This record gives sequence, structure tokens and C-alpha cells, in this order.
Amino acid sequence: MSSEGVSLQVTIYISPENVPKFFEAFRPTYEKVIQEPECTFFEVYEDPAEPGVISWVENWSKSKEWLFQFQAPKEYYREYLAVTEPMFLKPREIKLLKRLGLPFTMVKKENGGLRE
Repeated sequence: MSSEGVSLQVTIYISPENVPKFFEAFRPTYEKVIQEPECTFFEVYEDPAEPGVISWVENWSKSKEWLFQFQAPKEYYREYLAVTEPMFLKPREIKLLKRLGLPFTMVKKENGGLRE
């Protein structure tokens, strides 16, 4: 019961008034990341009880080592981080998990307007 790949789970904390500015900087990087062939899932969440607490999950078909060696250094993250990190109220939380894969993977097409 194992599947090559990792899930990167990130939570950031910003002031509610900075949320629109954050997403303006985040969107171009998000669009580039989801075009990466190794990115198999990416979904963003916002805590309804705490505006400004934003999380996302990225699933990758490659190993942790690949993610840090080949994906993380990509140039398009630099501008995003330069603009967004000053907004962080505290350090971002990152959790990297090994994906188990089948039989414990399921995504329905009805899951909120998925892109094809």
C-alpha cells in the first residue's frame, strides 16, 4: 500500500485586509504550478472563522527529494515569496506527507468545478 508521491500542505496567516493583495500575487504562481506535469492536485482553502488563515494542498507525483531539488528552486516562486512573505503574521506552516495512493485516493468530478 504505497504510491510514489507527496502531499504538501501549507497554511499561512495574514491580515484579513491583505487577502486580496495576497491572492493577486499568489494567482500567477498557482497557474504556473498547476501546469507542471508532476502536480496532480492543488486546492486552496480559507478558514471561515479566521479570515486571513489560508491553506492549500498540493499533490505531486514525485518524491520529497525531487520536490526540493527540482520544483522548489523554480524562478517563479521568488517574486511570489518576495511579495507575500512580508504579509505573513507568523511563519508559514508546511507539512509534507507521503501519499498512500490506492485504495485511499478518491476525487469526484463534482468536487467544485474541477479543471479538465
